[in-house]
Formats: sequence, structure tokens, C-alpha cells
Amino acid sequence: MQIPQLHTERLTLTLVTPQVLDYIFASYADWQLMEFFGYTAPEAMEKERYRHTNGLTTFNKSILYFMLADKSTSKVIGYCGYHTWYTDHNRAEMFYGLHSDAYKQQGIMTEALNTIIPYGFNEMNLHRIEAMTATDNMASINMLLKFGFVQEGLLREHYLVNGVMEDSVMFSLLKWEYNLI
Repeated sequence: MQIPQLHTERLTLTLVTPQVLDYIFASYADWQLMEFFGYTAPEAMEKERYRHTNGLTTFNKSILYFMLADKSTSKVIGYCGYHTWYTDHNRAEMFYGLHSDAYKQQGIMTEALNTIIPYGFNEMNLHRIEAMTATDNMASINMLLKFGFVQEGLLREHYLVNGVMEDSVMFSLLKWEYNLI
């Protein structure tokens, strides 16, 4: 199977769909799966296996994401993409993250989002992209604002993090707004 990729100046973004996951989980050895996802801990890989086993598509909601690899080393350093993709309503929630603090503050996620935001609007036919972040994650908040996302509100006690319920700030970006940037 040829797995689709997108490229930026410093990154290779490998598209992960339910079909790609079916293929790699059926074909790859555990060490290859760890390398594909960029995991160093077996527990992280088990979580990924659990997500795959329990399904990434339900009703009219899907997930589509990219593994981010440093072009110079081919090492997977993070991920970004869309989940809770309501295909009937042309909206999805964007998510992103880096595997290590060593990659932060280098513009890597900005470079990746410069590719996946247009991908969402143009290839997935999204009308609305949603994003949520912790109230104290100023780097994420500032990045979303830089891309033109509008803060819509606060989701109280929205995520369970280390046994504590935390609030999330809700943002959205509409296709016509992005085209104005």
C-alpha cells in the first residue's frame, strides 16, 4: 500500500486514515508500529492499538490525521489532524502535538498547520474547523489566533487530566474567514 504524504520545508506529513491503520496494524511488527507513530513507551502503543481495535469511524464521525516526521532525520516528532469529523455537517475538530519539548518553539506546528488547515477546507470539504485547548496553554492559544481562529467560549471541566477536570477554551475557523487571511 502506498501511504499518502504531504511535504513542507522541514516536515513529511504521513496521512493516517482508517484504511492506513488497518494496513499497518496487519502488516507491521510491534517495533515498526512504535517507529511509525514515534512512540518510545509501549503503553502509548497499547493505547493506539486500543483506539484502532475499537474503531475510528462511527456513524457520520471520522478521524484523519498526519504523523509529522523531521525530513532531515525521518524521525516522527508529532502529529496533527482532525477528529470528530462530522461528514454530514462539514466540520471537524483539529488536534496537534509534539512528542518532545525539544521540538517546541521552532515553528514546527505552525509549518504543519499551514498545510493541514487548507487540507481540511479543500480536501475534506470542511466549512468549520474547531479547536480546543487548555486555558493555560498560551502557545496553543496564540497559534490558533495567528491562524485567524475565533475564541467562542469556555467548556467547563471538559477534560480529565491526571485525575483533575480541566476547562478548555473553544475556538473555530470558518472557511470564508481563512480565505480572508
